[in-house]
Amino acid sequence: MLAVVFPGLGQIYNRSYWKIPLVYAGFGAVIYTAGFNGKNYNTYMQAYQDFTDANPATVRYIKLIKADPASYDPVAHPETYSSYKDQMIRMVDYYKRYRDLSYIGISVWYLVSVIDANVDASLFNYDIGDNLDVAILPVQMSLPGGYMGTGISVSLKMTF
Repeated sequence: MLAVVFPGLGQIYNRSYWKIPLVYAGFGAVIYTAGFNGKNYNTYMQAYQDFTDANPATVRYIKLIKADPASYDPVAHPETYSSYKDQMIRMVDYYKRYRDLSYIGISVWYLVSVIDANVDASLFNYDIGDNLDVAILPVQMSLPGGYMGTGISVSLKMTF
């Protein structure tokens, strides 16, 4: 339950020290992707808002559109204007989707690290000795109609 309090503590308690870098690398990766997608989502959302408003002073979209500003005038060139507008809204949706999936990934990775620590703690004192044996033996089996046939049986024996 230490992994619930702080990620990696469960792995330390279980003496699985080699798993600690994996836990933090996973958190680093999903937090980085959430930040990357969130930053790009904000950039494209602000650019889209600036592109569609009537204020000529708001020009944050200029660095995203690599074209002459006269070519996407809404009155003179409505087809290119709507094309750029659609492209920006697609990018807003794209980065929003993957930002949200990254947040879900953070919670899933947290859950995986907790489950790993819990399973490792449960199996820490599990004894795998000579008392547990699996054997595959041939047996005679009764078939329909009173006939006898051969088959294979798998059995598990525990001796105390």
